[in-house]
Amino acid sequence: MNTANTGHAVVPAHSGRFGSLAADDRYQGYAFEPETDEGPKLDFRVIYAILRRNALLIGGVISLAAITGLTATLLMTPRYVATASVQVDQEADRVLSSQDVQPAAAYQDADRFLQTQVDVLKSRAMTIRVAQSLNLVGSPKLFETMHSKMPEPKIGLDRRQQLKDATVSLISDNLGVSLPRESRVVSISFKSPDQRFSALVANAYATEFISSNLQRKYDSSTYARDFLSKQLGEAKTRLEISERDLNNYARSAGLIKTSEPGANGTSVGPRSITTASLVQLNEAANEARSARTAAEQKWRSAAGTPLMNITDVLANPAIQTLLQRQAEASAALSQERERHRDTYPTVIQLQAQVEQLSQQIRTLATNIRSSIRDQYQVAMKLEQSLDTDVRALKGDTLAEQDRSVRYNILAREADTNRTLYDGLLQRFKEVSAAAGITSNNVSVIDQADPPSKPSSPKLFLNLAFSLLAGLAAAAALVFIREQMDDAVRVPEDIDRKLGLTVLGAIPLVKAGEDVLELLQSPRSAISEAYHGLRTSLLYSSIEGLPRNLLVTSSQSGEGKSTTSFAIAADLAKLDKRVVLVDVDLRRPSLHRVLGTRNGIGLSSLLTRQARVDQAIQATSIANLMFIASGPIPPSPTELLGSPSMRELLEKLGEEFDVVVLDGPPVLGLADAPILSALVEGTIFVVESSRGHRGATKAAVRRLQSAHSHLLGGVLTKFDPRKAGNNQYYGYDYYYYGISDDHDGKAKITVA
Repeated sequence: MNTANTGHAVVPAHSGRFGSLAADDRYQGYAFEPETDEGPKLDFRVIYAILRRNALLIGGVISLAAITGLTATLLMTPRYVATASVQVDQEADRVLSSQDVQPAAAYQDADRFLQTQVDVLKSRAMTIRVAQSLNLVGSPKLFETMHSKMPEPKIGLDRRQQLKDATVSLISDNLGVSLPRESRVVSISFKSPDQRFSALVANAYATEFISSNLQRKYDSSTYARDFLSKQLGEAKTRLEISERDLNNYARSAGLIKTSEPGANGTSVGPRSITTASLVQLNEAANEARSARTAAEQKWRSAAGTPLMNITDVLANPAIQTLLQRQAEASAALSQERERHRDTYPTVIQLQAQVEQLSQQIRTLATNIRSSIRDQYQVAMKLEQSLDTDVRALKGDTLAEQDRSVRYNILAREADTNRTLYDGLLQRFKEVSAAAGITSNNVSVIDQADPPSKPSSPKLFLNLAFSLLAGLAAAAALVFIREQMDDAVRVPEDIDRKLGLTVLGAIPLVKAGEDVLELLQSPRSAISEAYHGLRTSLLYSSIEGLPRNLLVTSSQSGEGKSTTSFAIAADLAKLDKRVVLVDVDLRRPSLHRVLGTRNGIGLSSLLTRQARVDQAIQATSIANLMFIASGPIPPSPTELLGSPSMRELLEKLGEEFDVVVLDGPPVLGLADAPILSALVEGTIFVVESSRGHRGATKAAVRRLQSAHSHLLGGVLTKFDPRKAGNNQYYGYDYYYYGISDDHDGKAKITVA
């Protein structure tokens, strides 16, 4: 069928479970666009639809908020804010070079100092000073001026303390202290219903802040002198005791110091004669150990080397002389043997000379090797002797070190006490010299004047805040309502709420119209919608149209039977051999829609009471056959889950190009999940704007848990005029119909 001649077919460009479906240029007017790799985008059309559905709720909440804000503003008591300002310097005037002032600090420290002054202004102590200076503690006039009630007496509580706490709380709640960045000027503001009272309290805070600052400095100076005087006496006593203990211990322990300890109590040289002797003897022992090691190495080398190959033997001048004489005698002996026999006297004399020289060489070489051994033994004895002396001195040194530990502790304690005493003495002199000098680092910049107009309430600001609060509350309510709303209203909701691919959207049939007649009309809106659904199924997998399909829904009455018939009929019109099977063995309905009998059907085939050729019925549509549900069995789930169902699908797949199953609803039954696991593709039908209360999502999860191949979802009974816009995303063609004019000719009209 050529869809170009029948209207705008609904064919979404989407990525399905089994492959990719590319949208044709003829379907650019389709309602929803495909998702891209860029991720989900903000769709203002969906937002508009949500706002339109909740217009009354949003308007009511915002109106209520505006009325509340206006009423509250009119009922508020006017309040006046008076502001005084003081400058806070980090340094006061320096009178003496040793005067105790805060030095110039880094930027971070300066900020910390200024923030400390702000905290002092906000402190409870400062509020009490101001209240006492103005006689406001427990004053009925204060509570009357501030339009506040005095606290009721409570049993068990001190009335004076109760009034004092109430006064402090009332003043603190209306006090404002601010410090702008990059500034040393602190603003002190007070808010009350009386202009003059606001100025009075603000100025009192500035005055009391300066007085408090001076008082703290004087008090701290007096306290410092008393504290330093007491600490100085104690430090002096500790210093005398520690020095006396140090001398007494050195005398009793017999420690004769030859050097002074260095930093941190460490010694810069030998501390006693014993230690010096140990150091010298240890150095000699180390040298003897090195000499013994060299002698031992030399002896081991000589002991393992042939006598005449020893280095010292070969280097000995006497050995070299004897070897030369031996060589000369051997040469003369060789010459004589060439001329005479071995018994000749000259030969015998030379031979005896050679043997004598050889004996002398061996004797001298043996003596050289023995001297190497003797040197090793002497070095070893010297090392052992020195090691014995070192061990003896170590014991004496360790004992002396044990006594020195106590001495070092006492010495460090004496040094610490001496340093502390010198520091306290110097500080006491500085504080005594600076005592009585009054300097202040706080000065008043602006006095507070009674304000001429109230600072609150502000009508327009309060209304703005009320509208913003109402808008936020309305947005929250709409968000909660939409999140809890499981109804699928527009095609995009299938993807957004159910996570399924949108295969098509079927328009709502007007009351009094026959669905079967509209399906037979090639230019009807519902016929065009099912053509688009059929086209989507043709490209729903990489192998094209699945060989068997299951059509199901979450609940009954959502249009799955009509969708099953429409899909089967449209596929049959493409010259495909199609069989439509009613697998709803509990409430079958397709036989009534098609006007066929329901005597022999699916239940008969599954119980092997009939053959397939006996159950198949012809329809008025070419290439479309029908198998009714048959008699209702007592246990449909067992029949549908039996091997006979799988065998039947395989047999029908051999005889037909496509097998379309009109399945039962998912919720409450196990039939649909079982069937969905047997087929190549499952189509999920959702009725538009039907309040499911979680049923649809639960049905999808059940199908997914059964490992179903969900091709996507089909939105039925869709009315775009109720989706938020009469011209919803190009769905105008849904309201095209055919009517006859006065000439009796067909004419396309727009509803």
